[in-house]
Order: sequence, then structure tokens, then C-alpha cells
Amino acid sequence: MTQPPSTLGHLPSCKSGIYLLLSAAIVLLMVLNPAKGQSPLHKVSIVGSGNFGSAVARLLGRNVLQHPKHFETDIRMWVFEEELPDGRKLSEVINAEHENVKYLPGVRLPSNVRAIPDLEVAVRDASIIIMVVPQQHCATLLPRLRSCIRQGAVAVSLIKGLDFDDNGPVLITDLIRKGLGGDVEVCVLMGANVADEVARDEFCEATVGCRDTTGAGILVQRLFDCPRFRVEVAPDPMGVELCGALKNVVALGAGFCDGLGWGGNTKAAVIRRGLLEMRRLCKLLDPHVRDATFFESCGVADLITTCYGGRNRKCAERFARADGNMSWDDIEKEQLGGQHLQGTKTAANLHSLLERKRVVGDFPLFSTVYQIAFRGRHPRTLVNDL
Repeated sequence: MTQPPSTLGHLPSCKSGIYLLLSAAIVLLMVLNPAKGQSPLHKVSIVGSGNFGSAVARLLGRNVLQHPKHFETDIRMWVFEEELPDGRKLSEVINAEHENVKYLPGVRLPSNVRAIPDLEVAVRDASIIIMVVPQQHCATLLPRLRSCIRQGAVAVSLIKGLDFDDNGPVLITDLIRKGLGGDVEVCVLMGANVADEVARDEFCEATVGCRDTTGAGILVQRLFDCPRFRVEVAPDPMGVELCGALKNVVALGAGFCDGLGWGGNTKAAVIRRGLLEMRRLCKLLDPHVRDATFFESCGVADLITTCYGGRNRKCAERFARADGNMSWDDIEKEQLGGQHLQGTKTAANLHSLLERKRVVGDFPLFSTVYQIAFRGRHPRTLVNDL
């Protein structure tokens, strides 16, 4: 009986044909469902495009090109769309000129950084999310991110602030973890990282606080670390994050010193007292916070640079020069060009916490900064209770 011709074409044998088909199927399954240890390249998205967000985009845009086996080459940066004075849209200018002309003028961004005004598009299928927006925007942004990012993604908070509820302080990383879902590993990166200096490639350090120091911690270190931006991993995420928030309150005190024309001795004393109160409060909130954390970049180094060059210091200096007769909103508009302070909000919420715990007297600097900022106390009384 004559056999019909094969529709598969000529194959050396039936066994070899089956082998080829099975091999093709296995390859397809590996692509669609990569096994552990065979994950696809990490896709990085940055949520935020202000001064620091743009500096970070420049850093990561170059770093991913040095690690082609770990990261996709494109960095997607979500931009809150704004119209510039000449009528052009900010995202279009960034993509055309590779420069954030509003928030980081004069600094060229790598061509692999793409500004995207649609949040869902900017973070779609991302496996690493960099959060660098003002903390007050987290509540509205996080629900929109949750359904777009890759399962098991890593989030990195660069937000230096604290939220508060009836029970006390709420870490921004906890807000992010709750907003994005329980399977997302959340790290925090803090340090002496003034945005303009990072953008100019001046040497600096940062600290990654992470529960999973050997997994997510090493991944984030690889993404950020380079010869001009050195990153260390610390197994103390709460201590790292609290340092990043509390130093802004101390920086207000340092700014009051500058506005009054006081010298280096007084300012150094305020910084030292501030570090002591930072440590005392961290231990009050969590006795397991490590003393070593205060000697990392997120601790004493960030405190020093913020007290000499940060926006909180700058605005507090203006407040003192006006004898406390200028509102913080007006100072923000005059000094920051659309950016926001974190120290004033943290100082107010922190004072409420200290009152509830009945420990105001244990924190004379924090208390005095609050009274000067919000209760009409004159800046010249800053050191009276120290």
C-alpha cells in the first residue's frame, strides 16, 4: 500500500523529527516562562523627573550600559507633563535635547533615558522601580503602578521624608510596600547626594538599606554603584530611612544659624546635637536600629551635606533673614522653583509624636526648630534650650 507524502517535508528519520519539535518547544517555554536563574534582563523605570530624579536618570543611564547582562539599556523616566514658557512640552524637550531644562539645566542626559508623560507606559513591565517624587504624591501614584509592574519587582525609595498616622511615624518604604503589593521587595537609598553635585560627577557615597542584603540589596548596589557614586548595603532599612528624614529637621536649624549670620562653632554644635537627637529618636522608635548606620553615608555624611547645601537649609536661612515673617509657601516659591520642602512637614509631625509620647523635653533641638518654624518663636532663640 502506497504511503501518502509527508506534510513535514523530508526529515532524516521520524525520531530526529520528533527531537527537533521537542527542542523547539522547550526553547519556546524557556522564553515565555524563564526558570529561576534564567530571568530576563531587568527593566528600570524612574518615577519622578525633578532635580534629583534627573540626576539619578543620568547616573543610571550610563550604569546600565556597563552591565548588559543584567539590565536593559533603556531607562524610562516618568515626567509630570508641564508646558514651558516657550509653549513646548517638558517631556518632548527632554527627549529632543537630552536635558531637563527646567529642573536640571545645563546637564546632558544619556540618549538611552526616555522621558514618558504617561505613568502606566513609563512603568509597564518594569522589574526595578525608582521612586523619587515628593512624598505627598505617593498615595495617588502607587495604585496606578501596582498593576503595571512585573511580578516580584524591586522598588527603591529615594524619598527623604516620613508620613504619620495616629500610631506614629509611617516609613515611606512601608507605604510603597503596601501600595505595590506584598511580593515587591522595597529598599531605600539615602546618602550625601546633592543632586547638582551628583550630576557633575563629583565623588559621593550612598547607603542602600534592605532586608534582603544578598538579593535585592546587591542588585540595587550593582545598578547604582560606579567609581564616582559608591554604594554600600546596610541590613538596617529603618535606620537608613529615618536618618534620611530626620536630618532635614536638623538642616532647618543649620539654616537658621546661617540666616542669623552665626559662625561655624554654633552651626557645628547644632549639627552635633541634631545627630544625637536623631539617634535618640531612632532608638525610641526601634531599639534594633544599628549604631553603625549613623556612620554610613545615610547618617553623618548626609547630615553634614544637607546642613551646608540642601534646600531645607537654604529655605530656613531665608526664613531667618525675614525674622520669621515670611510664610514657608512663599519661601518655596521664591527659592525652589516648583520643588518642595520636606523638613518643615517632618518637623510638625515629629513634634506631635513627641507630645503624644511625652518626651518633648528629651529633644530640645527638634522642639525649638518646630516652635521657630510654626509658633512664632524668634530664630535667635535657637540655642537657648540646648
